Amino acid sequence: MSETKSTLVSVPDNNRDTTVDAAQNAQPLDKTLFALTGGFILLFCTLALVDIDALSAAVDWGFEFAATWFGLYWQLLLLATFLMGIFICFLPGSRTVLGNLERPEFSSFQWGSMIMCTLLAGGGVFWAAGEPIAHFLSTPPLFGELGSDNLARTRIAMAQSFLHWGFLAWAILGSLTTLMLMHYHYDKGLPLAPRTLLYPVFGERALHGPIAIFADASCIIAVVAGTVGPIGFLGLQMSYGVNALFGIPDTFATQAVMILTLTAVFTLSAISGLSRGIQLLSKLNVILAFLLLAFILIAGPTEFIFSSFFGGLGTYFQHFFGMALYRGDAGVFGAPGWLGWWTVFFWGWFLGYGPLMAIFIARVSRGRSIRSIIITLSVIAPLVTHFWFTIIGGSGIAFELATPGVISGPFEGFNLPAGLLAITRNMPAGFLLSLAFLVLTMFFVATTSDSMSYVIATAMSGDNPSVGLRAFWGIAMAVMALILISTGAGGIGKLQSFIVVTAVPVSLVLLPSLWDALRITLSLNKG
Repeated sequence: MSETKSTLVSVPDNNRDTTVDAAQNAQPLDKTLFALTGGFILLFCTLALVDIDALSAAVDWGFEFAATWFGLYWQLLLLATFLMGIFICFLPGSRTVLGNLERPEFSSFQWGSMIMCTLLAGGGVFWAAGEPIAHFLSTPPLFGELGSDNLARTRIAMAQSFLHWGFLAWAILGSLTTLMLMHYHYDKGLPLAPRTLLYPVFGERALHGPIAIFADASCIIAVVAGTVGPIGFLGLQMSYGVNALFGIPDTFATQAVMILTLTAVFTLSAISGLSRGIQLLSKLNVILAFLLLAFILIAGPTEFIFSSFFGGLGTYFQHFFGMALYRGDAGVFGAPGWLGWWTVFFWGWFLGYGPLMAIFIARVSRGRSIRSIIITLSVIAPLVTHFWFTIIGGSGIAFELATPGVISGPFEGFNLPAGLLAITRNMPAGFLLSLAFLVLTMFFVATTSDSMSYVIATAMSGDNPSVGLRAFWGIAMAVMALILISTGAGGIGKLQSFIVVTAVPVSLVLLPSLWDALRITLSLNKG
């Protein structure tokens, strides 16, 4: 690789050897990395246009391979990451403030807003509506058949949803890797890029050459796949929504307008940077979400929401390890079945985001302690997500119990946007609430897209990527989404499945964090 990612100069500081990055703010674009990741977009879209069936067959094979041979490893990796993070919080070294700033760069509200909105994306709305009712209608196999025991079915439905969007999912998105990246980048001057996560294993070889390219390219491709999917699904779901609410034809033209509108929002946000557009959009997103959820909590089935939340948490804690390590009939290696299309799919999705989400969190968390970062990511954010899912999904279960078929009917065939609209339409001021949730979904996807555009550019060219590079990745992902939905919903669906394939190499990049985050914390305590 012709471009040097960093120039390292050793500087003694308080009897501890640290390094500074002399080129930290002036790194050239890594053209090899750009060509590989840009080439992936071109190749995937070309295959989708030329032979979508062949592409689908290849993705399905890769999905089956990843879920079968790596599913158990992913389950253990996520569980171990969460437990290691909690353990680190009890060490004296976890009080260490990272990022070489005396006070945080962003307020707690700005910081929390950017983190929450970046992960939840559109999934935080449509899956919040769809997953609880799906598990209510079809009880996860770990719990067997429950018949007409609606109370147990509700608690189990919420608990299974909590597992997929809770402690383990949030922990893999940055609890340990953020610690590593902040230490190596701000204290040691190493690149703020996925390759740095392999430094404990390969040393300097991880920063230059094939290993560096492999790590960065696989992680960027995973995030592109994981972000283009929600952008494309947003176009499909928004088009469905405006058709249901206003009668506007649900056509490719409508879907394209939705995606282009979204693209304009998140590209402008990404161009303006972290301290302006990204944090402002995140703040507006959180405010709108809070207002909508407060309305549902007051006007909706309040008592049922609270009982479902605490009952679901109780079931979640009681069966935490059983759900986290559930293998069913798959054994150590075997056909994944239910496990593959639920838990392993979500684990692959979140793993794919892991390294670049850690870059984003590292970039916005300067001036915060190790303990505050881990507790926010691994405990506070998941509990907020649990309550979010209960307010939306729990309301759907309440409406289904009161009037069987009112939610399950529209939701049949796993129609996520129909499930959401069925829930909001059963609320007071249902039309306005449905419209507001569609706007909220667009904000969520925009927040994730602008953040990922920014960090992809950061991984390629350093802390302050050019405006042009940030804009390129935002526009490129939108164009990819448009091309794929032009082939039908199957194109976007296959890309969403493809992130599980890309999670295979990404999960190997994340592995060193299990021991190196602990080593760093212990060394900081000694220092």
